Amino acid sequence: MSFLRCLLLLGLLLLVPGPFGAWAQGAAPDYDQWRRVATRAEEAIGAGRASEAAMDALRKQLVTWRGQFVEAQSQARISIDSLKTRLERLGPEPEPPASEPEDISRLRRELNETLAQTRSPIVKAEIAQAEVDKLIEGLDKMLRERQTSALLQRGASPLNPGHWLAGLYDLRRSLTHLGTEIGTAWAYERRAEGFAQNLARSGALVALALVLLLRGGTWTGRLLAAVQRDAMSPVRWLVAFCLSLGYVLLPLAGVYLLVEAAYATDLAGLRGDRILSALPFAAFLLLMPIWIGRRVFSAPPAIAGSAGLAPSDQARGLGASVLVGLTLASHHLVDTIARFDNWAPEARAVVVFPLILAGAVLMLLFARLFHRHAKAHAAQDGNEARYYDQIQTLFMRLYQLAAVAGVLLALLGYTRASEALVFPAIYTLQVVAFLTLLHRLYATLFVAASGEQPERDAALWPLGLSFVSVLAAVPLFLVIWGMRPQEIGQLYAQFLAGFRVGEITVSPTQIIVFVAVFVIGYALTRMTQSFLRNTFLPRTRLDIGGQNAVASGVGYVGITVAAMVALNNTGIDLGSIALVASALSIGIGFGLQTIVSNFVSGIILLIERPIAEGDWIEVNGQTGYVRDISVRSTRIETFDRTDVIVPNSDLVAGTVVNFTRGNTVGRVIVPVGVAYGTDPRLVERILLEVANAHPMVLAHPGPNVVFRGFGASSLDFEIRAILRDVNFVMSVRSEMNYDIVARFAEAGIEMPFPQQDVWLRNPETLRPIGQPAADGEE
Repeated sequence: MSFLRCLLLLGLLLLVPGPFGAWAQGAAPDYDQWRRVATRAEEAIGAGRASEAAMDALRKQLVTWRGQFVEAQSQARISIDSLKTRLERLGPEPEPPASEPEDISRLRRELNETLAQTRSPIVKAEIAQAEVDKLIEGLDKMLRERQTSALLQRGASPLNPGHWLAGLYDLRRSLTHLGTEIGTAWAYERRAEGFAQNLARSGALVALALVLLLRGGTWTGRLLAAVQRDAMSPVRWLVAFCLSLGYVLLPLAGVYLLVEAAYATDLAGLRGDRILSALPFAAFLLLMPIWIGRRVFSAPPAIAGSAGLAPSDQARGLGASVLVGLTLASHHLVDTIARFDNWAPEARAVVVFPLILAGAVLMLLFARLFHRHAKAHAAQDGNEARYYDQIQTLFMRLYQLAAVAGVLLALLGYTRASEALVFPAIYTLQVVAFLTLLHRLYATLFVAASGEQPERDAALWPLGLSFVSVLAAVPLFLVIWGMRPQEIGQLYAQFLAGFRVGEITVSPTQIIVFVAVFVIGYALTRMTQSFLRNTFLPRTRLDIGGQNAVASGVGYVGITVAAMVALNNTGIDLGSIALVASALSIGIGFGLQTIVSNFVSGIILLIERPIAEGDWIEVNGQTGYVRDISVRSTRIETFDRTDVIVPNSDLVAGTVVNFTRGNTVGRVIVPVGVAYGTDPRLVERILLEVANAHPMVLAHPGPNVVFRGFGASSLDFEIRAILRDVNFVMSVRSEMNYDIVARFAEAGIEMPFPQQDVWLRNPETLRPIGQPAADGEE
């Protein structure tokens, strides 16, 4: 099967809604006919002599039968679920049964009998499905063994001159038969009445095709020259990228017109039809590598990312891209003709070997160019090899090894194995290069949409889109490396069917539904919280802490409900999840008790509200404002502008000082000391005046002055006043101190300082030696 047909079949498999295609709905499977098909499949597998086309046709029949069996099971399960629901409505059978009314007992017996009869088709379909699965598995295994055997089978070596004539003979025979078909059709068409009309239509198509083939590239180049600049903006880059596709689309349209012109002449025979059907894909294989080479090697570095390559290397890369296209297109056409005319292995080995050798040389050339590219990037980064540069170097080493191994296999006579190694390697590099260009396209789209120029390659969205593109290309890589599209379809069907975890079946559809429903529920919850915080709750009498508590509680409830609704919509039995949760409760009790304790404490804080966001608290020696109360912990911002994360259990079980609980009224204490000898009543009057003059001090209750006592060097007083906002206690204390200093200076009141009297018991000891004592001294 050609590469083009593999791609088309793969696309059909992926586009079909389900892995089985369509069949008659509601009709029970014909098990007698199925038995005949199963017998024929068993004989084919046992004999192992059927052709690959016959095996593929048989496999398609088996897949269709499997779809019918699955549909029969699905329909029967719907009936069974309906019957079980009706039985549940009747309730459990009483003990003794005679106590139940007769009409209820009769209805219960009828439902049980119908349920037993309905289960029979399910069992029959399940057995048939198991049998068809084994038959499909056997067919796939036999085809894989054939493919492996063909790869390992040694044939003729192209170095043997004796095989050269055979290769030239088969090639000449195919071309001769093609010419004979065209000559026969030409002789017939000349006598046909509509020949002139067909010739005119074909001539118009050929003329238009030649215009596109000869002028399409020139037009595209002129448009690119008008758009491209040395410094490219994101929008200009996107325009240039789209215009560059003209190098592929316009010539490819010309090829399609040529094919239509050839069909319009009615000159194409069987071989001509096969070649014409392969020609568009061969043109695509020719044009796509050239387009990739233009984007990588001939565009400015800002566009293609080919910085570090010398102009001579860029020219080699562009030339090698042209040769890659020619090699791939030629191999596709040769493979098509060889399969149709059933060339001898010796002829195929001789004709294909030059293409294998050309492909291997081109692989080595590309490996050298990318190695120089990696070295140039490492030099730009200070000779520090980056991670993807190391991966690229390893990939190129394997690429070189595959090129050498492919040539050696071909020389030894393993032509099939050589083709299966060299050309898939070339296809793989082309697909990887295309995915790289797609990543650059996504990154530039992100830059153009968001305007965030720096580090565009590190943006999250382009990486996510590139990851999705790589996943979408996985089936293509599998086809390139020899996996049959039917096997990929089987894997796709198994992927859609999901996998079982205990009694729960998890499928990609369920995962997508769960994520979609949960995201919608999460978004609605956030919208509701925003409405409550910004519109509804500010119009109520709740304080800020209460508003935050209500909004947080709505968030927890909304997310929980969204998760439960998402699970319910996926079809997962919540009872099974409850069993799993109960089994995990022991582990939660031992290993996660601290987390559970903090979670419950967080709920208590939101409901009881001993503290709220914005409160000034002191806990565990830390003082600051509560900024956020989450499920596990509470964030406190200290006066040093540092965040302290406190577990919620410490706030519930420990001692917490809340300076602003309920209101912001609080007391300030300002200690004052004056020197001994100062009038205490004067000091009291001045301090009261200072306190009453401050705008933050409440008049009721008014401030008072307390004479605390006699200190070592001062008379100690205190101003005690109630502030309307205790959050300003430090600034109020500072401002009062400034006023007190000024008022004491005006009143001549001395501020105290430490004073000590020294008494000498024997001052005579301080007289110098030999000095006589003064009068009155002993």
